[in-house]
Amino acid sequence: MSKQAFQICFFFKRIFKLRVAEPPEEIKQLFDQFSENGTMSVDNLLKFMIDYQKEETAKKEDAQEIFNSLKHLNIFQRKGLHFDAFFRYLYGDHNLPIPNKVHHDMDSPLAHYFLYTGHNSYLTGNQLSSDSSSKPIIKALRRGVRVIELDLWPNSEKNDVEVCHGGTLTAPVDLNKCLHAIRDNAFDASEYPVVITFEDHLPPNLQDKVAKMVTKTFGTMLYRPESENLEEFPSPNSLKRKILISTKPPKEYLQTQDSKGKGNAQMLKTSSKKEVAQTERLYSRTGSDTIDEQGQVDEGELIEEEDEENAVPEYTNLIAIHATKLKDGLAKVLGSDQSKAKRLSMSEQQLENAINIHGSEIVRFTQRNLLRIYPKGTRILSTNYDPHVGWGYGAQMVAFNMQGTGKYLWIMQGMFRANGGCGYVKKPEFLLKDGLQSDVFYPNEPSHVQTHLKVKIYQGEGWHLDFGRTAFDQCSPPDFFIKLGIAGVPADRDKREKSRVVVDQWAPVWNEEFTFPLAVPELAVLRIEVFDYDQAKKNDFAGQTCLPVSELKSGIRAVPLHNGKGAQYRHTRLLMRFQFD
Repeated sequence: MSKQAFQICFFFKRIFKLRVAEPPEEIKQLFDQFSENGTMSVDNLLKFMIDYQKEETAKKEDAQEIFNSLKHLNIFQRKGLHFDAFFRYLYGDHNLPIPNKVHHDMDSPLAHYFLYTGHNSYLTGNQLSSDSSSKPIIKALRRGVRVIELDLWPNSEKNDVEVCHGGTLTAPVDLNKCLHAIRDNAFDASEYPVVITFEDHLPPNLQDKVAKMVTKTFGTMLYRPESENLEEFPSPNSLKRKILISTKPPKEYLQTQDSKGKGNAQMLKTSSKKEVAQTERLYSRTGSDTIDEQGQVDEGELIEEEDEENAVPEYTNLIAIHATKLKDGLAKVLGSDQSKAKRLSMSEQQLENAINIHGSEIVRFTQRNLLRIYPKGTRILSTNYDPHVGWGYGAQMVAFNMQGTGKYLWIMQGMFRANGGCGYVKKPEFLLKDGLQSDVFYPNEPSHVQTHLKVKIYQGEGWHLDFGRTAFDQCSPPDFFIKLGIAGVPADRDKREKSRVVVDQWAPVWNEEFTFPLAVPELAVLRIEVFDYDQAKKNDFAGQTCLPVSELKSGIRAVPLHNGKGAQYRHTRLLMRFQFD
């Protein structure tokens, strides 16, 4: 930038001073309605919370807590809240759009919940050449993920166990380091159980070593069922602060890795990002879940080769959730003896194919058993898929690559903001209904509208503190607009709206309302994305969040925004109103 251009930009920055938006007239009128002589007492605030915000269980202690949280502000008055203090309350952490405490029934079997689930939890990047590390595991657990996946392989000397994505150039990490990371961080974000799924490629002597490592590391934290033939899994409440192992030992030790796979992985490692993307598109067109010709083994095939009889007793005794095999076909698994609760794994594409024939049987299977869905093998860049394909059929463990970004990961993060972010979300009753086949829920069938969600966007603030003055434009404030949409079953998805562009404002005001008809609100997630409009190039990302519709509180709410990785900004948030017909 030339000196003259810099001076011009500096001049504009001085002109466009940052400011807080003027409160909406509608909110001023609400304050007048619920206050007396320009002051809102604790009793007045409680009435506002119950009558307008529909917080029917609110108590005077709750209103008093809000008062206490505002005492440090100069705008607070001992006799009550003046309007400015009331407005800060509306923007504050005591007025968030969803509950921040566990409030679902947590005494049902594990199969009655969606579990926040990771895939290849140790990988730092792509599926073929990135490093393995304990850091992604720690990060996932601290965000509330409850299911961690580890691939177990012998080291090069065949005398120890390491974690890596076999048949690829992913650098390994020591198993012991991963186990200690889980032990030390498992219950930072949630006290509810953590499940570790082992993809096991070990000979018996190393299985024995794993058994000793797991027992020593977790001690009394490890849950060992009294019987191998559980009719149903225990409840999350009964398993608080417990670690569960889920696996099925392999029938035979896979001694070698495909050298062709290593060669192709090396090609990927040295390729440009564009070439990698082209490779992924090429694989995607094949429509196959496996790329074993490229050296990567499909997880479903591994399960078919497993045989529990070859496992050492100490290792078998670790297993709290037994995996079953697809060897005899899906129909046989779904129709097999349901007296023993188990876990089944399928790829996203296997599930999409199966639901056309076995949709109702899959829903019934997930009423007692666990179904884990994992990304297809062609997702070499650690992309993700639509999680509602799994959730709509009751799949509890929809496994995601947590190290990525993008709308599907945001939807996953949004769903698990429900129930206080504890990592367990109770499934809707219609997925647990045990009746005639005609009564089974089919997410792909057209459904009648159950409710209308009305969303009003008042305004936003905080970008200048989280982004900096030149984050969007060198010479002027940003031009913000908002995209809204619904993620859910086919009847609800692809419902999108867009606000107008507010020009040259760090604290934009929209005052726009949108309505979303919803057929299955229990599974719907509201998507909110903010952008800075740019006529000449791609719009700049300015924050996002996803919120579970079933948890949304009515009334005026402060909605914090998050970055592309899902971390919450410190200051940036929207002021919105939610109403249900």
